[in-house]
Amino acid sequence: MDLGLKDRVYVVTGATRGLGNAAARELVADGAKVVVTGREEESVADAAAALGPDVVGVAADNADPGAAGRLIATARERFGRFDGVLISVGGPPPGFVADNTDEQWQAAFESVFLGAVRLARTAAAELEGGGVIGFVLSGSVHEPIPGLTISNGLRPGLAGFAKSLADELGPRGIRVLGLLPGRVDTDRVRELDGLSADPAATRAAAESRIPLRRYGAPEEFGRAAAFLLSPAASYVTGVMLPVDGGVRHGF
Repeated sequence: MDLGLKDRVYVVTGATRGLGNAAARELVADGAKVVVTGREEESVADAAAALGPDVVGVAADNADPGAAGRLIATARERFGRFDGVLISVGGPPPGFVADNTDEQWQAAFESVFLGAVRLARTAAAELEGGGVIGFVLSGSVHEPIPGLTISNGLRPGLAGFAKSLADELGPRGIRVLGLLPGRVDTDRVRELDGLSADPAATRAAAESRIPLRRYGAPEEFGRAAAFLLSPAASYVTGVMLPVDGGVRHGF
């Protein structure tokens, strides 16, 4: 299936590893050009080099108010256009209500929430019809995940923002959507499993609750993201799509 991605240009944040990197890889594989970001210059350069000549890396922190404009300007300068953004940020610190400090909440709000809002708002002002704004969120949009209190507090709010934005931008032909990954085999998920006394048992227990009985591979998430960002999904907007092996049982 031709997704229509050839020569389209996307910004993918948090793309030095994990889900953002997987999405960028699949976009490039189908012919897109991508600006990838991360906080550390060295890791950004390494990721861009590994993804190939149709990728440029920019060290940027989503919490930086100037990052959004700089990233979109880079896309236009290097590739001559800007077609969409996938906003992916690292997960906030784990912890229960009593564990997380005000400073952790504030830092997570600046990067995970306000940074994402700012990127989406800036992209909305720059995109034309056919453009797309995607958010990498979490299954915690629908149901809290034990031990991830900050994420549980912020992700549903971003989903509500994305739904509002989809309504506002729809008349301009701009789509907005969210992806809700479940247990995908990334460094972040392995880190969370590793917080338990027996990581292997924790993983086995989690897999037993997934209808497909396994963790997802990063490329499986990446392919879903590439499709939703592509012109092939041109009538899909305002959705929050679980990519979780069936773990969400609600309709």
